[in-house]
Amino acid sequence: MAEDNGNLEGRRQRIDAIDAELQALLNERARLAGEIAEIKRAEGVNEAGFYRPEREAQVLRTVRERNEGPLPDDEVVRLFREIMSACLALERPLTVAFLGPEGTFTEAALDRHFGQSVARAPMGAIGEVFREVEAGTAHYGVVPVENSTEGVVTHTLDRFVRSPLAICGEVVLRIHQQLMARPGGELAAVRRVYSHQQSLAQCREWLDAHLPEAERVAVSSNAEAARLAAGEAGAAAIAAAAAADHHDLAILAANIEDEPDNTTRFLVIGPEEAGPSGQDKTTLVVSGRNRSGTLQALLAPVAAHGLNLTRVESRPSRQAVWEYLFFLDIEGHRQDPAVAAALAELEAEASFYRILGSYPRAAT
Repeated sequence: MAEDNGNLEGRRQRIDAIDAELQALLNERARLAGEIAEIKRAEGVNEAGFYRPEREAQVLRTVRERNEGPLPDDEVVRLFREIMSACLALERPLTVAFLGPEGTFTEAALDRHFGQSVARAPMGAIGEVFREVEAGTAHYGVVPVENSTEGVVTHTLDRFVRSPLAICGEVVLRIHQQLMARPGGELAAVRRVYSHQQSLAQCREWLDAHLPEAERVAVSSNAEAARLAAGEAGAAAIAAAAAADHHDLAILAANIEDEPDNTTRFLVIGPEEAGPSGQDKTTLVVSGRNRSGTLQALLAPVAAHGLNLTRVESRPSRQAVWEYLFFLDIEGHRQDPAVAAALAELEAEASFYRILGSYPRAAT
């Protein structure tokens, strides 16, 4: 079929014109971001205050709502996230600590929330992420808090009890596990599989079916597993696709997680919580007096004010034997009238009470 060069050239010229217009508008947006930065500096806003998670959440929701295609909603949101990330970097470059090393799912959560235009500080443990933000070395941190198949990350919950930091955002990430090894390797040659213990658990049925004789070795992170597999013949790692790219590994089998809806929730921590965005969540930790019906009494105000309790998790208080702390997630912001009323009643009932933060709900 002959190519319609006139028609094709006309469309290319139109694309060139649109590209020029887009570039001019992007630079205009960046200039406005710079002006906002100057206003904030004049008002004495601290460095962390240059990033407003509630404002970004509102912008990205609007982007999703007004999208008419043909680009998918998620792709358009990703593009706008990167634009916002680049503009924020002009205002005040942010440093974000995360549970590393590079190539982990936590870094992928960081990318989704902050975009590429931030400085990254990979930490070896969850406690180190908290300490970096508490010390002001990092403006924000990203830590995992729960997985849909393996449950809560207890180290994160326990750290919140004694940390002054607030939750200012959340990320919900679909987890796809990849089996990777040196280029040229074959599945039949795998004798050892490295991965984090949660990833090994999430792929247990697949490993039983396809690598029943292979040794399974739990390590500190999936990125560390990829590093080990890169240096050992007959070894493989279960990790994110980004780890394969980082360590020059080949993917032997893709998406080997046993549950197709395997999802991990991450929390963004910082010195201040977010303001109301219109679609928010509040997390708090409470403990009741040691008597019959304590939990029911603590939760009664939530039900009485018609609020949706999305999560309850218990942890030992470490203050006395058989005393527990309850971590609660409630839909709504603490400044919402119904939430504020319920929290006041709950505080009066509790022997220990602390709000960990109100923040925009993650888009799923």
